[in-house]
Amino acid sequence: MSMPTQGSGLDSGYHPDAGAPHTASEVKGSSLGDLMRQVTTDLSTLMRQEVELAKAEIRQEGKKAGKAAGLFGGAGFGGYMVALFVSIAVWQFLDNVMDSGLAALIVAVIWAVVAAVLYSMAKKNAQHVRGLKQTNDSVQRIPDALKPHPEGVTR
Repeated sequence: MSMPTQGSGLDSGYHPDAGAPHTASEVKGSSLGDLMRQVTTDLSTLMRQEVELAKAEIRQEGKKAGKAAGLFGGAGFGGYMVALFVSIAVWQFLDNVMDSGLAALIVAVIWAVVAAVLYSMAKKNAQHVRGLKQTNDSVQRIPDALKPHPEGVTR
């Protein structure tokens, strides 16, 4: 975290105890303008520090999420390889008792059924996605004066 670029306190200098409340005599000798300037300076500093904190947290969590995504990708590839080799093994097993082409067709039909079931489940889950409902509601509440009206524009 960086130090504030603007000073806090009545004399605009850096105070190690900037968060501490000021004494009555410090406040009493200041004008309303000085007090308001100090409040806005303190709020500005606070907002900059909060933004920096949020950026740091986002970077840290982003790294963790990226690592997890990579591990999930590796697990998915491992699962794909297992499915591939199990499929080949089933194909070879069936090849011992029937024609090789028919054995391959049976394995392909099994995978087609698995794919159809997964597609059906995905479609059902996709129907439950609501989208950006709150954003959509707030955008619809924008006053008509702020919305463009191309038919009323003349050049």
